[in-house]
Amino acid sequence: MIQIIDPELEKYAESHSHKHDALLQELQDYTYQNCKWPQMVTGSLQGALLRMLVQLTGAKDILEIGLFTGYSALTMADMLPEGGRITSCEVDKNNAAVARSFIERSPHADRIDIRLGPALETLRGLDGPFDLVFLDADKENYSSYYDAVLPLLKPGGLLVADNVLWSGKVLNPSEASDLALVEFNAKVAGDPAVEVVVLTVRDGVSLIRKR
Repeated sequence: MIQIIDPELEKYAESHSHKHDALLQELQDYTYQNCKWPQMVTGSLQGALLRMLVQLTGAKDILEIGLFTGYSALTMADMLPEGGRITSCEVDKNNAAVARSFIERSPHADRIDIRLGPALETLRGLDGPFDLVFLDADKENYSSYYDAVLPLLKPGGLLVADNVLWSGKVLNPSEASDLALVEFNAKVAGDPAVEVVVLTVRDGVSLIRKR
């Protein structure tokens, strides 16, 4: 991931935002030291945004598409109200195993339900409605995930989509992932069923509210 924001400004923003706890710091360090594509970890700045969104929306039932090593799930679980739950989809069994090992050490093991397998298949077996959806999976399927998730999102619910600026490649797309994100962004912007704002946080985050 190429940073689209000046690194020093991003460090400044991070230093003036909510700090992650010791377990999340350990998880982030482990991910960078042991996992392929460690830049996929959510990190403290985007984690602070997710925490705030869960609090502001009062989300109780959350769907996550793309667990990776569990940072975002743990961050959101920390803000769930009593009885809240996260259903998290992950296709890679190694990533899921890392996530599970950290989740079991947290106070939130009973709040996070990991569903292993291709997310589009998992989504077909879910009923919803969900209050909040966090989408951070393979970019080529973003439009398909959007079509599958929108009926599961309650009216007024929030879909948070990560990596929507894709290191700036959306301005000059050439690879399949670039083109898929251009298609996704255009699809969302043109959909009268939602309202959307694109934020330049890390690699771009879209906040998509179902009308």
